[in-house]
Amino acid sequence: MQLAVSAARRAEGRTGPNPPVGCVITDQTGRLVAVGHTARGGRPHAETEALAMAGNAARGGCAYVTLEPCSHEGKTGACADALIAAGVVRVVIAVQDPDSRVDGRGIARLRAAGVRVDCGLAAEAAHRVMAGFLCRVRHARPLITLKTATSMDGRIALADGMKRWITGPEMRRYVHLQRSRCDAIMTGIGTVIADDPELTCRLHGLVDDNPHRYVLDSHLRLPTDSALMKAVSDTGVTVFCRHDASADHMTALRDAGAVVKPVDTDDHGGLSLPDVMAAVAAADHSHLMVESGGKLAASLLHAEIVDRIAWTQSPHIIGADGIASVAAQKLAGLPATPAFKVMDQGQFGADRFILMERAAE
Repeated sequence: MQLAVSAARRAEGRTGPNPPVGCVITDQTGRLVAVGHTARGGRPHAETEALAMAGNAARGGCAYVTLEPCSHEGKTGACADALIAAGVVRVVIAVQDPDSRVDGRGIARLRAAGVRVDCGLAAEAAHRVMAGFLCRVRHARPLITLKTATSMDGRIALADGMKRWITGPEMRRYVHLQRSRCDAIMTGIGTVIADDPELTCRLHGLVDDNPHRYVLDSHLRLPTDSALMKAVSDTGVTVFCRHDASADHMTALRDAGAVVKPVDTDDHGGLSLPDVMAAVAAADHSHLMVESGGKLAASLLHAEIVDRIAWTQSPHIIGADGIASVAAQKLAGLPATPAFKVMDQGQFGADRFILMERAAE
């Protein structure tokens, strides 16, 4: 199952709208005969890929799958039926599929055919890889990773706000790898105006793994000649705005290739984050990385919808006149336990990174 989880990680961020699933097959003697994962774009499924590799060796063998095999007919046949037809006698599943079209039906179909089914092995590791899909299915919003690059004292820019690299090239390459494992990335219009980012994966071998770009832009200030828009034909751009935003600006951006989505505003006049996230999920994007300024970061944290934090940090010290990575939160106190726990941490060159996830309540 550890090998199946590793295979699933190879598909992370590349399988939407389907989950990144891994499948390993052993023959009747326990010998490894196949490893597969969900293909780019979500099809073929992991089980189909592994069964094709295993061939007749799957008969009498065992399949280890990170997510319950599907039981419904879509553009391809049901994976539960494929496993039965291949003669697999045991299936070990890490996580049951919460999708209403499956949700135990795959397990029931396997057992009805006489296949032994065991569930829950390495569930935590498998859940971590598929967390975006599971969040979208269960909560109708994407998994949200807040990414920030700061100085040692938590500043994202000098007081003048001009674009400067905070971390070094090794850490920036690491961030591009993390982008490739998300199927969407979001920023605010303030960051676009200040930095003119591309928000792509500019690493050899990852040019096809660019996430879809989202911009929060209440009044449609996004320039049609921005770096984001110059790559719109290769990597799409969706702009969220107010309903009363300029119709002329909407037309200009749409003519340039962007998707423009007006959404409701919240009590403070900002774009409604629940509506924005529901729209991202409705577009079948499961894992959203947010790279933004301090205001959007604070809003997401205040709304308690940040699931993970990817924090990169240089050894520079900027000082209190620099721009904070998180705007004022106006906290009255601290919780008894931190809201996030450390998943991983390390160092590239002189820069450090820490990955955190929301602690279970």
